[in-house]
Amino acid sequence: MSTMIDPDVAADLLREHSMRVTAPRVAVLRELSAHPHADVETITRCARERLGSVSTQAVYDILAALAGIGLVRKFEPAGHPARFELDVGDNHHHLVCRICGTMVDVECAPGKAPCLDAADDHGFAIDEAEVIYWGSCPACTAATVAIP
Repeated sequence: MSTMIDPDVAADLLREHSMRVTAPRVAVLRELSAHPHADVETITRCARERLGSVSTQAVYDILAALAGIGLVRKFEPAGHPARFELDVGDNHHHLVCRICGTMVDVECAPGKAPCLDAADDHGFAIDEAEVIYWGSCPACTAATVAIP
């Protein structure tokens, strides 16, 4: 779990992106800072604990708006709900444990931005590469090895 950003920092981020500052938007940004790679259910539950009430639809709408302005990154590992994070300034990738679902950031694969050159870009102007590495985290690997 990461450190939660201050409400004033969250409000400043919204203002910097010409977004109106509201309690639900600030709460969503704060929860994303505290829970990297969170799904909508986690963000909603935590925001409700902070605010008292906020609808799941409002959280979806806030996340869509924040992703639309580039303040939040959305990624969708196969077999998992969509995940959201504030780390948008780079083009990092993710490691996902097949056993427990732990997700960890990993530096971009070697090569020029956007990290991987497509063998044939078919005329696309590629600006992002989403890579997810799958495997077993150290704890799950150790638990699997420990089973007689």
